[in-house]
Amino acid sequence: MTTESPENVLFVVMDTVRKDRLTPYGYDRPTTPNLEAFAEEATVFEQAVAPAPWTLPVHASLFTGMYPSRHGADQENPYLEGATTLAETLSAAGYDTACYSSNAWITPYTHLTDGFDDQDNFFEVMPGEFLSGPLARAWKTMNDNEALRAVADKLVSLGNTAHEYFAGGGGADSKTPAVIDRTQSFVEDADRSFAFINLMDAHLPYHPPEEFAEEFAPGVDSTAVCQNSKEYNSGARDIDDDEWEAICGLYDAEIAHIDDQLGRLFDWLKAEGRWDDTMVVVCADHGELHGEHDLYGHEFCLYDPLVNVPLLVKHPDLDADRRTDQVELLDLYHTVLDTLDVEGGTPAAPGEDAIGLDHTRSLVSDSYRKFDGLADADRDPGQRGGGAYAFVEYSRPVVELNQLEEKAADAGITLPSDSRFYSRMRAARRTDAKYVRIDRIDDEAYRLDEDPGETENVAGGDDPAIEDVDETLSAFESAVGGAWTDALDDDVSDDAVDEMDDEAQERLRDLGYLE
Repeated sequence: MTTESPENVLFVVMDTVRKDRLTPYGYDRPTTPNLEAFAEEATVFEQAVAPAPWTLPVHASLFTGMYPSRHGADQENPYLEGATTLAETLSAAGYDTACYSSNAWITPYTHLTDGFDDQDNFFEVMPGEFLSGPLARAWKTMNDNEALRAVADKLVSLGNTAHEYFAGGGGADSKTPAVIDRTQSFVEDADRSFAFINLMDAHLPYHPPEEFAEEFAPGVDSTAVCQNSKEYNSGARDIDDDEWEAICGLYDAEIAHIDDQLGRLFDWLKAEGRWDDTMVVVCADHGELHGEHDLYGHEFCLYDPLVNVPLLVKHPDLDADRRTDQVELLDLYHTVLDTLDVEGGTPAAPGEDAIGLDHTRSLVSDSYRKFDGLADADRDPGQRGGGAYAFVEYSRPVVELNQLEEKAADAGITLPSDSRFYSRMRAARRTDAKYVRIDRIDDEAYRLDEDPGETENVAGGDDPAIEDVDETLSAFESAVGGAWTDALDDDVSDDAVDEMDDEAQERLRDLGYLE
């Protein structure tokens, strides 16, 4: 660390944003002029990898420094339990902390926001009739009852969808401007601060503000295109090239809205004289598929458009340059601790798991990714194979499976149980090669340097690079308790719905989640 280390951190997650749709990463449409300007004074990482392909486990990893198999937060257990968060550690060290988000997974109910002094979450941003009454009561009842947790996932999906339509006028998501406003107020009143924001515009469904829709999706009716990825993935609906073009245009418009609001925040920080003393992190938690590999959304696979995410970091110890070495979003936990000179590792409550600062995982440390010098007892599972590897874990997505089965059944389609839809997956990735272990179908492996589109599965061949990545994945799996080889039960039914009270069931029925 240097003596000029910033005293403040602004951490921005652009939810569901693909790297290749951003101007700093070579996209030919001007979706992100403000990020392009930001890139001129930041480090742009080409090879950043998320620990999972969806929101809950990724954010839990960002907030704990743990891989998903260690923190355990997933759809089958939608809670971060028994772990001390980054916000708890920073708050204890005297930092003002805040989390502003319109993502329904990032709430006190999942415990992802534990430790933040100030927060704006799902229930606070929903309109009045959703703030209280049956929906809120149903959520809490289900999450506090082991037998009902599967149903709680439905309400999270419901929250994201309902927010997109109802949080603002005109069908557009107006939460992002409110997030920026709240962030400005927080920073203005804070001494030393850690501000975390999640911006949801680019998450399905896409209903961008009119000015951005006119530029990037002129003439497209957002209510007329397929906005339900499960319809497509189940085989119940086809999408032709023209409709994909329209969908991608709406997606670009949503990203442009994010960029516009980030530009407003960055300009304000500069005008207030706070820019130079603030480390700024901008990343995505995961990306999105728009028909690649015959998939829509961010479930059922670990392809690079989902897990190789954008990452830009402004810090005085990092050059304004581009980097092509392998990094992990997990490293940002340690980077924040290092930047703010906090050691961490002290449990916020007795018996909790707390990760202390590891300089080999801090982007601003001279020893970054020098894992080879660590004793085996000091290594975390991902510090196998040296610093050239990233690891991704994906357990079965209960919510998506249930919705997928419903869409398939409505169309008279039976989903094969031995398919990617029911599979758990783990991957090891380095910049030239990736190996994906899958528990119900054949493994997948790709030479990313020769086949960046991951079109040719070379698992089972004799490629030395693939063999090395496979062996390193095996070492990771061994460290986290063994490979996933025992297929889970196919049943993803929601029988627990019957245990909800009549009022809660009626609310779900009104909103289309029950027949």
